[in-house]
Amino acid sequence: MKVVGAREGLIVCNLGFPSRELFSLSDKPSHFYMLGSMGMASSIGLGLALAQKKRVYVIDGDGSLLMNMGSLATIAHHAPHNYCLIVIDNRCYSSTGNQPTSTSGKTDLAGIARAAGISPVKVLDNLKDLEDCLDLHHNTSLMVVVKTDSSNPETRHIPLLPRSIAKRLMGEVRRSEK
Repeated sequence: MKVVGAREGLIVCNLGFPSRELFSLSDKPSHFYMLGSMGMASSIGLGLALAQKKRVYVIDGDGSLLMNMGSLATIAHHAPHNYCLIVIDNRCYSSTGNQPTSTSGKTDLAGIARAAGISPVKVLDNLKDLEDCLDLHHNTSLMVVVKTDSSNPETRHIPLLPRSIAKRLMGEVRRSEK
């Protein structure tokens, strides 16, 4: 996540360990940390991308995206050039005890996204390829599935209230529109 956090734009980050890790690495007003609403990061990010001009990176998890697969059809339909969905596919629900998700078996999120009409969809497994992909597709709608292991660093809980997280982000959006 360091690479994404260093880029210009807004970040909507999935709940649990991804949000906690992003907060500990690089807390910024342009980061929206999901503290609830599992499965909604892709939809919230899409709404942000459609509503303003800054690049929107969504960091989602395989388990969360599986809870809202209908968002893939909506993302494909709108395909805003400033939208980038990065799915961390660790094949489990790591924030709740590493129970396996469907991607640990036969479910192929990249294949489902392509069938929904999303293009391009990339499948990667290392940080260098992610950096290169984000550089290459910096001005187009994009979905990246990053295959990874299920380990999580020790991180503290985010000490911000949901209302203050939303207020910070909206202030950042307003500043960028001036």
